[in-house]
Amino acid sequence: MNRNVKKAASIIAIAAMSVAGLAACGPKSGGSSNGHVYYLNFKPESDAAWQKLAAAYTQETGVEVTVRTAAEGTYESTLKSEMTKEEAPTLFQVNGPVGLKNWQDHCADMSDTEPYNQLVDQSAALKNSDGTVVAIPYVNETYGIIYNKDLLTKYTQLSGAKISSVDDIKSFATLKEVADDIQARKAELGVEGAFTSAGFDSSSDWRFKTHLANIPLFYEFRDDNITEQPATIKGTYLDNFKQIFDLYITDSTTDRTQLSSKTVNDANTEFATGKAVFYQNGTWAWSDLSSAGVKADSLGMLPIYIGVDGEEKQGLTTGSENYWCINENASDADKQATKDFLKWVITSDAGKNALTNDMGFVTPFKSMSDMETDNPLVKIAKADTANPDTYSVSWNFTMMPSDTWKNDLGSAMLNYAQGTDDWSAVQKAFVDGWATEVKNSNE
Repeated sequence: MNRNVKKAASIIAIAAMSVAGLAACGPKSGGSSNGHVYYLNFKPESDAAWQKLAAAYTQETGVEVTVRTAAEGTYESTLKSEMTKEEAPTLFQVNGPVGLKNWQDHCADMSDTEPYNQLVDQSAALKNSDGTVVAIPYVNETYGIIYNKDLLTKYTQLSGAKISSVDDIKSFATLKEVADDIQARKAELGVEGAFTSAGFDSSSDWRFKTHLANIPLFYEFRDDNITEQPATIKGTYLDNFKQIFDLYITDSTTDRTQLSSKTVNDANTEFATGKAVFYQNGTWAWSDLSSAGVKADSLGMLPIYIGVDGEEKQGLTTGSENYWCINENASDADKQATKDFLKWVITSDAGKNALTNDMGFVTPFKSMSDMETDNPLVKIAKADTANPDTYSVSWNFTMMPSDTWKNDLGSAMLNYAQGTDDWSAVQKAFVDGWATEVKNSNE
């Protein structure tokens, strides 16, 4: 959904698409009747955990597992390239029904796999056009506006603070009032901005062209009772989209003209070092924040308010765009090896711990029901989902028509932020671009 971010050195390594050869005691690819596994991973932030897990499986079973991680924002193009090779991925990801349309001919029947058997809700699995189960969700995630409790408490103690507690922030209007005041008094508070930098480097732009764009889509789709990808959209809440984006780029640690090169690692560092109070990101960010020295009890998370009527009841944004598929064109031995690996991942102690704690996932499997996470953002997300007085914002990324739509929207947002174009270009990319890309995908 997947939507989460390593240190600079890791990003460089991922961008280079390094392949980890993990079979110190196992046979080379294609050289064993037991088969091998090649997983093309979608999530850069979980690369190290997958490499470690794959090595553990190889050591335990002798079966070779290779994990390769696509650089941020390049998964679809990398998958297209890798699928043309003799040693193509045996395990890959689609991002929902729209993604499945492009890859269903490559997706094997997964109805006999342990991940499907262990799904709490088997209706969440995706089926191809003939009704065969071919894609299994493996993680639910949550995002919003992460905040530094200590800094926000310090702010409330300033003379003339706009709120007395974070509980007073229940709307965009209040969020803006607080952020504006923090920005005006940043020296007094000891920060460089209310929000971390809204970077548009490829490691970071997904937070805005996908995750932030999801919020106006959610409300439009809710109003119009849309549950499947529409051919056109109206952009009903684009004014709301504009005002939250304006807040991000105005009440910020970074001048809006400098956003093109700012990375998610920059934003993570700004937040971790106390230079900003607010940081749009999700449950997946905990491993990097923790590594940077952030304490669990210093974190909270707010919904992304955009000024919609009734938003005082809005909760966090929770869902998934992460579905495993097994390559139909792999050998029978490789397909069975991949099924065995997935079974081990979701049932073994090593696999369950890696998914829950190393990767910070909330998984949809019955076999994982006994796992307790140490991720404070996941705990916040669980409490939010269980709150009967709020509604969750669903993930609608799976209906976004293409990466081209996202990229064109991101470019228009950056041009607007830098002052080289106006908001009408964002509106055009959002609404007209949607119609164009849906039409193109159906031709």
